[in-house]
Amino acid sequence: MQISVVIPLLNEEQSLVELYNWIAKVMRSNSFSYEIIFIDDGSTDGSWDTIEALADLDENVKGIRFNRNYGKSQALHAGFLKAEGDVVITMDADLQDNPEEIPELYAMVAKEDFDLVSGWKKKRYDNVITKNLPSKLFNAAARKTSGVKLHDFNCGLKAYKNSVIKNIDVYGEMHRYIPVLAKNAGFYNITEKEVKHQARKYGKTKFGVNRFINGFLDLISIWFLSKFGRRPMHLFGAVGVIMFIIGFLSAGWIGISKLYKLYHGLPNVLVAQNPWFYISLTVMMLGTQFFLAGFLGELILRSKRDKERYLIKKTTPNI
Repeated sequence: MQISVVIPLLNEEQSLVELYNWIAKVMRSNSFSYEIIFIDDGSTDGSWDTIEALADLDENVKGIRFNRNYGKSQALHAGFLKAEGDVVITMDADLQDNPEEIPELYAMVAKEDFDLVSGWKKKRYDNVITKNLPSKLFNAAARKTSGVKLHDFNCGLKAYKNSVIKNIDVYGEMHRYIPVLAKNAGFYNITEKEVKHQARKYGKTKFGVNRFINGFLDLISIWFLSKFGRRPMHLFGAVGVIMFIIGFLSAGWIGISKLYKLYHGLPNVLVAQNPWFYISLTVMMLGTQFFLAGFLGELILRSKRDKERYLIKKTTPNI
């Protein structure tokens, strides 16, 4: 199979038939073999009924329905597990991503041998204050922190080699950082393509301003995980040892100073009355806790078990 199109969605009943017809037209006109995987992330409208009807109409359409809303990352994770195409395209279900981009994205992965091609919505039809400006700040921070030079990390329209999506773990709200996850997994041939952005035709956006706050927090998480995720002892253990040594040397200096003053008959105070004693003791205790945190992190990494992060309620018969 040449192409898998993975589409996470939440309450997009109005756009699904139009989106399917558009994708199918592009695929047939280019003689692609394909599958379209819709992941219903807990919709409360008639989205799942529409997906089932499309699956009955076209065997290339497959559907996964979550038991409740788990988030876009979990939906992509489920879709990636089922995708069989040599090239995997992700896009949103709100008709803001243009299926006409699929042939060029496919060619860049299949023929130019890119591991990942990320869409860049250079001209956007979103609200400038609530979406465009925060998005620019978010993308600038992501470029600086991750080292991946993309203009639009959060664009839903992307193309991947199958080997990429099978070797990355999209969890939490990390869908924004799939290019960074791919880079951390050893897929360095990443580029971007300017794509058309269209105004939303039906419904309203599911994302608020809080997504940018969550995005920056996730950026810190992924930076930390990329640096120390496999060896937490390298951070916590090192910080803990340094703090313990500083505290121990400080306590030692207090003790030596007291003995020196006693020996020479100088005015002296009890150790318990010296505030620096408690500071050094606290630093040693914190250092010990940091060291133990790193040690526990290493144990957890070695004993963790893979667990499903969502509950699938239903699938179409052909998946």
